[in-house]
Amino acid sequence: MGAFFKDALQDRLGTWGIGYMPYGGIDHGELVAIGEAVGDGDDGVYHDTWVAAADRLKTQARDALANGHSASARDLLLRSSGFYVSACRPLFGPRRDPRLLAAQRSAVAAFDEAMALSDPPGTPLAIPFEGLSLPGYFIPAEGRAAEVRPLLILTNGYDGTITDMYFASAVAASRRGYHVLMFDGPGQGSMLAWHGVPMRPDCEVVINAVVDVAVTLPNVDTDRMVLNGWSLGGYLAPRGASGEPRLAACVADPGQFSMAGGFAAYAVKLGASPDEARDLSTLDQSIIDRLRRMIDGDRIQRWTFTQRGFWVHGVTDLRGYLAAAQQFTMEGRAGMIRCPTLLTMAENDPLTASTQTLFDQMTCPKTIIRFSAADGAGDHCEMGNRSLLNRRTFDWLEETLRP
Repeated sequence: MGAFFKDALQDRLGTWGIGYMPYGGIDHGELVAIGEAVGDGDDGVYHDTWVAAADRLKTQARDALANGHSASARDLLLRSSGFYVSACRPLFGPRRDPRLLAAQRSAVAAFDEAMALSDPPGTPLAIPFEGLSLPGYFIPAEGRAAEVRPLLILTNGYDGTITDMYFASAVAASRRGYHVLMFDGPGQGSMLAWHGVPMRPDCEVVINAVVDVAVTLPNVDTDRMVLNGWSLGGYLAPRGASGEPRLAACVADPGQFSMAGGFAAYAVKLGASPDEARDLSTLDQSIIDRLRRMIDGDRIQRWTFTQRGFWVHGVTDLRGYLAAAQQFTMEGRAGMIRCPTLLTMAENDPLTASTQTLFDQMTCPKTIIRFSAADGAGDHCEMGNRSLLNRRTFDWLEETLRP
């Protein structure tokens, strides 16, 4: 029994929006009502309940706009976009469930409408990348759109969307005087769901393309561009910064040296030698089988790796996943970061296992900020107290970017 949903996976996914409460993504009463409506329902009921709530918000937005209340319409559309995103999550997987695709398209459409109603409007971007276009948005600093301001470039991780980044970071950044650029990279958002483009470990190539567009945007202080990644973006951002000299700072929430370290430790516990665990793609099949049974026996782990991980990396089995995951490493790259870099560590977040390793291998100006359960910020990405994370991050940036 979870805090809002009876099913453990549904509760983990559904309560992600708690971090968005300070920024207009959802309110406590809405989360309670949706959890009660889902009840003992399966993932189909979970999806349908979130979609119905999103549809109601969209209808309210239409009514508000028809009555001349564009600000309310904008806020309702943004919230509706987030609800559609929540509907998608338990349906992740390489088979691309039609319900997931429909909900994600509704999420993007609602977000686009909200951006058009903003004052000034948020601008959709198409970022050229290896024959494709990465979708993104440019959001001007609140009340300072015509001023030359620093730019915060936001990158997601495994399962976040542009809507998630908006509520988690962009609202706070805009209020603090930053222009914001958000985008879907390979393996993220619409690039994964609509185009089937898997994630790639050499994020510096992606960030080079994003920064090429960033320097052309209006009123951007190109000497104060910051790359900020959350969740797995805490690997992608430092990796991107290791090959992009135009950045003035980097933030990794949480900082990660590698993706596969946890699996290597499990492999040793299951009988592999440390030498064998150094190359997960060549593990004995008996170890792979035991890892697979461990994953299959836990619904949350099954969603995390089999549904989400296989899809994001474009693989079909656990050996392929492990081979892909171990390519995501800062080995040989950490010392290439030149800009000041902030790494975060939340007390109960398992992704922080390699944060200290990354910190120790970086040679740039560097800072670690730790977050505790006592402050309600001890879980992954500080979602129980996201506003604390944002305050401390932007305070650090103000000190770091100060002329």
